[in-house]
Amino acid sequence: MIFYELFLKPYESYTLFQIFLEFIAATFGMLSVYFSIKKNIWVYPTGIISTTLYVYILFVFGLLGDCMINVYYSIMSVYGWVLWSKSSEDHVHVNVSWADKKDWIFSIFLFLLSLGLVSLVYYYKPLIDHQFIFTKKIEQALGFEHLDWANWLDVFTTAIFLVGMWLMAKRKVENWIFWIIGDIICVPMMIYKGLGITSLQYIVFTIMAFKGYFEWKRSSQKIS
Repeated sequence: MIFYELFLKPYESYTLFQIFLEFIAATFGMLSVYFSIKKNIWVYPTGIISTTLYVYILFVFGLLGDCMINVYYSIMSVYGWVLWSKSSEDHVHVNVSWADKKDWIFSIFLFLLSLGLVSLVYYYKPLIDHQFIFTKKIEQALGFEHLDWANWLDVFTTAIFLVGMWLMAKRKVENWIFWIIGDIICVPMMIYKGLGITSLQYIVFTIMAFKGYFEWKRSSQKIS
C-alpha cells in the first residue's frame, strides 16, 4: 500500500507518453552509469539520450535546477566524450586517477557558482513560469518565499551533480562521492514530485555509485 501511494498513484494523472518517456530516460540513465563503472566510453552516448529526455521531463515538473543540470550534462557529455576518446588507447576504455589540489579548487568554484546561478533562477521562477511577461503581480511574487524544501534540495543537488559530472569527465575517482551524496538526496525529492520511476532509478544509482567508487579506486591503485 505504501509502495502504491509513493511510487504508483502519482502516475494515475500522467499520460502514457509521459510514463514511457520517463521509463526510457531512466533506462538509458542506468545504462550510462553501468558504462561509467566499466570506464567505457559508451557512458556518454547513452547518457546524452537520458539527459536530453530529462531536460523536458524536469522542466514540466518544475525542477528547474535539475532541468538546468541536465542541459549541462548534455553539454559536458560531449566534452567528456572528446576527452575520453583522446585518452583511450582502445577508443573504448580509459584510465582513472585521484583529484589533485587544482581539481579541488576548481570543484569548489563550480559548486559555489552553481548554488548562486540556480538560486537566481528560482528567485525569478514566477517570471519564468509566466513566460517572461512582467506584471505588478509577478514583481511581487519574485523571491524565495515560494520555494519548498524540494526546491532547495534541487538547488543543492544541482551543485553536487555539476561537480560530479566535471570530475567524471576528468576521470577522477572522487566523482563517485558526489554522485552518491546527490543520488541519496534525490530519492525523497523525486517521490515528493511524483516521479516514482525516477526515484527508483536514484536508488539503483546509489548502489551503482558505491560499486563505481570501489571499482575506480581499485583501478587507480593498479595504475599507480
